[in-house]
Amino acid sequence: MRGILQGMIPKLLLALLLALPAAAQTLRIGTNGQDPGSLDPHRATATQDKGTAAMMFDGLLRFPPGSADPAALEPDLAESVTPSDDGLTLTFRLREGVRFHDGSLLDAAVVAASLRRAADPARSSFAADYRAMAEITELDARTVRVRMATPVPGLLGLFANYHGGMIVNERGVGTGPFRMEAATPGRVRLAPHSGHFRGAPALAGVDVRFINSDQTRELAFTAGELDLISGRREQRWVERMRTQPNTVVDVFGPGEFRTLLINTQSPPLTDPRVRRAVQHAVDPMAVARFVGTDVATPWPSVVPPGYLGATQDVPRFASDPVRARSLLAEAGHGQGITLRAVVSSITAQLPIMEVIQAQLRRANIRLEMDVVEHATYHARIRENLSQLTFYGAARYPVADSYLTQFYHSSAAPGRPTMSLNFAHCAAADEQIVAAWAEAAGPRQMALWAEAQRLVLDAGCAVPLFDLRQVWVRRASVELGYTLEGALNLAPPVTAATRMR
Repeated sequence: MRGILQGMIPKLLLALLLALPAAAQTLRIGTNGQDPGSLDPHRATATQDKGTAAMMFDGLLRFPPGSADPAALEPDLAESVTPSDDGLTLTFRLREGVRFHDGSLLDAAVVAASLRRAADPARSSFAADYRAMAEITELDARTVRVRMATPVPGLLGLFANYHGGMIVNERGVGTGPFRMEAATPGRVRLAPHSGHFRGAPALAGVDVRFINSDQTRELAFTAGELDLISGRREQRWVERMRTQPNTVVDVFGPGEFRTLLINTQSPPLTDPRVRRAVQHAVDPMAVARFVGTDVATPWPSVVPPGYLGATQDVPRFASDPVRARSLLAEAGHGQGITLRAVVSSITAQLPIMEVIQAQLRRANIRLEMDVVEHATYHARIRENLSQLTFYGAARYPVADSYLTQFYHSSAAPGRPTMSLNFAHCAAADEQIVAAWAEAAGPRQMALWAEAQRLVLDAGCAVPLFDLRQVWVRRASVELGYTLEGALNLAPPVTAATRMR
């Protein structure tokens, strides 16, 4: 009998253990970057910061987890939103009893203050997006009315869980499913916000490590030290990782659109024939094939694919080194020219610029590359030190967000409202501004299309390809949704995300 009981005990213990709910675990994330930058969502412009900030803050509206479709926006901190008949006024009714991480209550006054902060250039990197916001009124403790002076493309997106739409209280904290626990060089630790209005998170916490090296992130993943990592956006790497056991590779949008911006104010690029030579010298199709068709989609326009207002009805400049050399000769540069570019050392940029460098060489254009660490690259291109600037970005998927930030003259380096116009382009200012005042419809779409044609015809840029997001996770990581898109460029970690 004793022997029978001894044999049964381990089985009984195992059965009891299996019957117990699994203990919550900490999700360990490895993301590209050296250190966390600003985790203030109104300042978080770096790719590696967006995903972390998104765990800590909510918007009045939200993209459903796994979606980047503006048509799918749904209530979040607001339980409802009511537009006026003319589309210029939105009335938000707030959820009752929502608490910030510091225990303070969400109310209309806090929401109004956060929206004013998002529109303040001194406190927000996205203030230009809110330039049409004319009035914010607290109708009662749970109702906020926002009136716009002019129509705004993709208006609801201004109030979603993205950039300035994140709601921040006066202490700088949010209402998201996770709260800041500690931030040290190269690392951020988040704790669950047990009082989150969608329920307590299933995870015990999130540990985010900022690791510049793709190889180091991969080694940490394969060694079992990380559960979710940002991957190489390269075809061969994706294919190799798909063969690994217990591994899921997620490739999703929106892509970060890669563009080569041509500094129109830097000689010899002040001559439009020289800029046209650059456009004919670069072969975007070959560049996209180098990156890989699973992750890179070539696109001919300066507004990315999938954005409202993007068009392919634009000037095309076939890859033609002979034509490029002829244009240089016409401009008085029969022996060719030398250009300089500040280039980031990260694998998402340097190898591609080396391909472009080789393409330019065939057209008698010598490209001297100043290869620097990624943070230094960002600083130097904003000091107007690059004649050709390779840049990739994702924005709210409406044509205006790209046209205004990349191609309106007010966004050029050196201007008080500087953004990303490293081309110093001014060719489509009239059309971009006119579209601001138009209601959604055919006229606005026509202005955006004309702006795209003018920018390309002026030789401001060479559109390259749309680079999709690549992340790798253990099969044990259950996101809690189907991942098709993520506007904050990382798989959303929500209250429902768990590890089994």
